[in-house]
Amino acid sequence: MGMQDRITEFRKKFSGKMVYLVGILLIGAISAWGIYHYRQAVELRRELDGQYNRSFHEMAGYVNNVETLLAKSMVSTTTQRTAITLQEAWRQATLAQINLGQLPVSQPVLASTSKFLAQVGDMSLSLDNQNIRGKQLDKDQYETVERLYEYSLSLNKSLKELQNDLGTGKLKWGELADKGRRLFSKTKPGVAVQKMESVGDTFMDYPTLIYDGPFSDHMSSSEARGLTGDDVTAQQAAEKLKDFFGADRVQEVTEVAQSDIGPIKTFSFQMKLTDSPDGPNVNAGISQKGGHIVWLLYNREVGEASLDMDQVKQAGLEFLKDRGYDNMVDTYFMKQGNTATINYAYRQGDVTVYPDLIKLKIALDNGEIVGIESKTYLSNHTQREIPQPGITMDEARAKINGSLQVNSSGLAIIPTDYKKEIFCYEFKGRLNDNDFIVYINAATGNEEEILMIVSTPNGVLTI
Repeated sequence: MGMQDRITEFRKKFSGKMVYLVGILLIGAISAWGIYHYRQAVELRRELDGQYNRSFHEMAGYVNNVETLLAKSMVSTTTQRTAITLQEAWRQATLAQINLGQLPVSQPVLASTSKFLAQVGDMSLSLDNQNIRGKQLDKDQYETVERLYEYSLSLNKSLKELQNDLGTGKLKWGELADKGRRLFSKTKPGVAVQKMESVGDTFMDYPTLIYDGPFSDHMSSSEARGLTGDDVTAQQAAEKLKDFFGADRVQEVTEVAQSDIGPIKTFSFQMKLTDSPDGPNVNAGISQKGGHIVWLLYNREVGEASLDMDQVKQAGLEFLKDRGYDNMVDTYFMKQGNTATINYAYRQGDVTVYPDLIKLKIALDNGEIVGIESKTYLSNHTQREIPQPGITMDEARAKINGSLQVNSSGLAIIPTDYKKEIFCYEFKGRLNDNDFIVYINAATGNEEEILMIVSTPNGVLTI
């Protein structure tokens, strides 16, 4: 074989290898490109799902608020309070519509829900303008509000079921976006399209519950009126913490921080207990003025509950009394696992003073206090000069919607969003299977506040 033939054969072999190599590289490049875009698509889908979930949950929250506001508007008897309530109902319905329009569902499916929210918004705005002019709701308008309220109950129920389907994976936003209405037509009745299409006809949800009872965080005075005593050093604060918790139980106290911000300046400590040297620390904040407990948390393992709520409430009252907090009464509570968080309000004479509030977290196995939050009490507590009511209990009761069945009444001081206090008559009652508290100004007779009470297996909540 000549040199020329050898060169030709070499070129053929080299050319074949190059084609093979180029093919491998090309396949690798295509695979890498595919993987890259697949990951991008997955990331985009995840991002879109997050946006859809956020829009859905926000919409559900706004619909919850619409339900509550419509219920409150039926209890209100003053044009001013009704106007405020309906104006907020209009705003919440509008926000719900905005979020509803961001979901990847065809417009025919959304039509009934969108129409309902539009009707609520339009009606609320119209009646709001009427009440601003001082004209109360007439009988027909009241019945319209009542009908819309019933629809909102069913809507919220459907939204809760949809939320459960989304959480369990029965319904996925990606499928909705890709297949739209076709997906619904293949879904078992009552799971997807029937829920989404019929929300205008079968409207309820669990109301957005704001635990802590009424007025738990409304006021935080720029001047902490409840702080008494002289300034203390960190060492003195540590000693007060020992005394407060029980000196015989304390093995070691270590200062971990100091805060000089705000009206209640604090020392922060970690504390080891003699009966649990290897267990979790007790963390606490002590005020620099007077050495008062501002907050305390002991995350120990709590055993099986052996105490009922009456026993636990009493344990909290005795704990507070032993430490100088007299005349406290329990108001609202929430059970979480084997602990209960209970609100205790100060009572001056026959008046419940809600701004002076202490929260205790109590273990249900033995009644031990495992959490304290007294910032609200320390911010507001003082002996008040409570005036004589300007109107009688009967006159105040006459201000309440006649449809409300009143179960109990009393006097109370409540805070406002404007960091002021109002002396009121407090009426607890029931309307349309819902419990309410209505506050009538004891001086002027004005309707100051309406709260909806929700009883759950775990506690009593207000919204």
